[in-house]
Amino acid sequence: MSSKAPRCGLTFSRMKTVRVAVVGAGVIGFSTAVRIAEALPICSVTLLAEKFSPDTTSDVAAGIVLAQEFPDIPLERQRRWFKDGFDHFFAIAHSEDAPEAGIMMCSGCQIFREAPANMKPYWSDIVIGYRPMTDRELKRFPNHKFGQAFTTLKCECSSYLPWLEKRFRKAGGRVEQRRVNSLQELSNDFDIIVNCTGLGSKTLVGDDQVQPIRGQVLKMDAPWLKHFIRDVDGMTYIYPGIHSVTIGGTRQVEDMRLHVDEGDSRSILERCSRLEPSLRKAKVLYQSVGLRPGRRSPRVERELVQMGGRQVPVVHNYGHGGWGVSFSWGTSLDALGLVRQCLQEIPLQAKL
Repeated sequence: MSSKAPRCGLTFSRMKTVRVAVVGAGVIGFSTAVRIAEALPICSVTLLAEKFSPDTTSDVAAGIVLAQEFPDIPLERQRRWFKDGFDHFFAIAHSEDAPEAGIMMCSGCQIFREAPANMKPYWSDIVIGYRPMTDRELKRFPNHKFGQAFTTLKCECSSYLPWLEKRFRKAGGRVEQRRVNSLQELSNDFDIIVNCTGLGSKTLVGDDQVQPIRGQVLKMDAPWLKHFIRDVDGMTYIYPGIHSVTIGGTRQVEDMRLHVDEGDSRSILERCSRLEPSLRKAKVLYQSVGLRPGRRSPRVERELVQMGGRQVPVVHNYGHGGWGVSFSWGTSLDALGLVRQCLQEIPLQAKL
């Protein structure tokens, strides 16, 4: 880094710790907070949010670890994000923490109505046992012409988020339940701000690229189902979990409704039952709605923001759409790297 690199303008003369605020208590926020708290003992990390599990968007997420391509992110970076996440969840799934963290291995298939141009996506050698489905396997899906079979992981966020919070507190992190209306209101109490507010970034930092994408899911009592099925259009999926089977879904852009739509529920049940007829005999346990933080590509970057007469470093990590669980651990590592860059620019006396 050039000796002329701009400093973050932090005022630390006698401080021994750097005060970091992480805003947002979903899977992105807690993953990022854990990364910082565990890796940077010089930092005192506080996570602030209005809502915590079980009331976050992440709690509604089906939690299957899959990937799509983001148009504005180099493919190698996306691959690293996905691999970091897969390896992280894989390690938990094979540890004694698996039940408490809500992580399990999950095998199944992704099916296509038309064969894709790229039959071997960038993540194919990261998941386990990736292969094209055989003609025999595809016979059960007569409207689909191609399929991918593989083993991945499933994360039950209603368990995983409390597990992450416990890990964060163990690393010395603090949690504060409060609504943050403006980053400016944090500038007096914190030296670095990390924005993981997802859809909230539309108003909090004025990002017009962020848009709500409404998702509705049903939790089914169908313990006989052991394998996932996902139509690649992203609209119809069946994901067996630890306690129930999640079926969905909807992708309704700019739809802010948080109440359950019975018409959507009927459509979801009908579509999923065509793929897995036994679901017609399953009991609906409950239904949930969440608003995905849609964005063309996630925003993982830093900027200096003028607040109260000084420049405050703000690290952004949001806009993952329906892929927050899959990319949470990977993008949080990048966010950690951005916080490290800010620390390198702090005047030397701050670290003494």
